[in-house]
Amino acid sequence: MSYSELAVLLLPSVVSLLLVFILMQRKQARFNLPPGNMGWPFIGETIGYLKPYSATSIGEFMEQHISRYGKIYKSNLFGEPTIVSADAGLNRFILQSEGRLFECSYPRSIGGILGKWSMLVLVGDMHRNMRSIALNFLSHARLRSHLLKEVEKQTLLVLSSWKENCTFSAQDEAKKFTFNLMAKHMMSLDPGETETEQLKKEYVTFMKGVVSAPLNFPGTPYRKALKVSNHTLINHKI
Repeated sequence: MSYSELAVLLLPSVVSLLLVFILMQRKQARFNLPPGNMGWPFIGETIGYLKPYSATSIGEFMEQHISRYGKIYKSNLFGEPTIVSADAGLNRFILQSEGRLFECSYPRSIGGILGKWSMLVLVGDMHRNMRSIALNFLSHARLRSHLLKEVEKQTLLVLSSWKENCTFSAQDEAKKFTFNLMAKHMMSLDPGETETEQLKKEYVTFMKGVVSAPLNFPGTPYRKALKVSNHTLINHKI
């Protein structure tokens, strides 16, 4: 094949890519977006955003982006184009305007794990109705009294498992406490039981997937979380 024939074959592809690039640039300019970096295709900057950091700092990711782009910048997180704000004034305005100018939402990847009927991913009237039901359920005087006693019991149980002069992960202990409380309060499962321990393992896998990059490939935390979610639902239906 001659160079002229090859050029003719490649010309449509090159023109198409140029058109797509021009259209994307025009679309971004039309919305007057803040500066930033969209990262890699699909996963964007999710991996860097999820990098662990000390609780006494805002993390290397935020520090670098604020230094480079300012307190408000664009990014791509969890597979979604995102505007990140570290500006207290703007954040206050957004929270005060929720339901009027802004609507609470989560990335589609998280919705894929939690399910479309989860209260966390519902919006509008459906979310308000579900939240009202949950608050009414927890506001009952007898239920609150029972729940507080169970919170105290589970707290003492976790504290008693700590040995003197030992080191532990505060995050892992908080997860253990939260899970034990939910399992007992919602499913009447006591800590240490076989079914409880199996469910705890699935819960840990589930939570790792929720805060991971939305890569639905074998072996990824996201795929494992989807599998665990479906497995748990099937078991409870049976």
